[in-house]
Amino acid sequence: MTASDRQSHWQTVYLTKGEQEVSWTQADPQPSLRLIETFAPGKHAAIVDIGGGASRLVDALLQHGFDALTVLDLSEAALRAARARVGPASDTVRWIADDATTWQPPQAFDIWHDRAAFHFLVEERDRTAYLDRMIDGVTADGHAIIGTFALDGPEKCSGLPVRRYDPASLAETVGESFELIAHEAHRHVTPWDTTQSFQFSVLRRR
Repeated sequence: MTASDRQSHWQTVYLTKGEQEVSWTQADPQPSLRLIETFAPGKHAAIVDIGGGASRLVDALLQHGFDALTVLDLSEAALRAARARVGPASDTVRWIADDATTWQPPQAFDIWHDRAAFHFLVEERDRTAYLDRMIDGVTADGHAIIGTFALDGPEKCSGLPVRRYDPASLAETVGESFELIAHEAHRHVTPWDTTQSFQFSVLRRR
């Protein structure tokens, strides 16, 4: 799938479906929020949410006092929805409509967070492009927090195939620029009360 195809797909999803019609909706963005609070060096930490879409993580981070936030997503519609929901505080957030495999990070971040974006990169060239940007986009001793479907998770999401991981296979895929330092399993409950098996891994930039 090309970057243009990905953008078109996700723009259509966010233009045609409401918050309660997509499986990834979370009223309380856990364990992402807890992991960010654990590994961020402080409230002024530079944090980027990759594939943040219309997630409520940005709301929660603002409410918890974080003030250097960037949200990147393929869908301008998703970002508009998030900005409207957040309200005036959205002016303090940097919103970027771009593809994580082609985007050039404007800085290195203390926290690179990705819940359920990386696992859509089923082609090696896309994973390599993403990881090249993650290497450049994380500070020395900064952290990448990546949540993907676990090995017993769904094989598809939103009509697209995914690549499932456990912490070991994710760390191997990410490569030697990062060290796996923590991981946990997570059972996500969708808006229609089904469960999806995730793994969250924390990797420190060497």
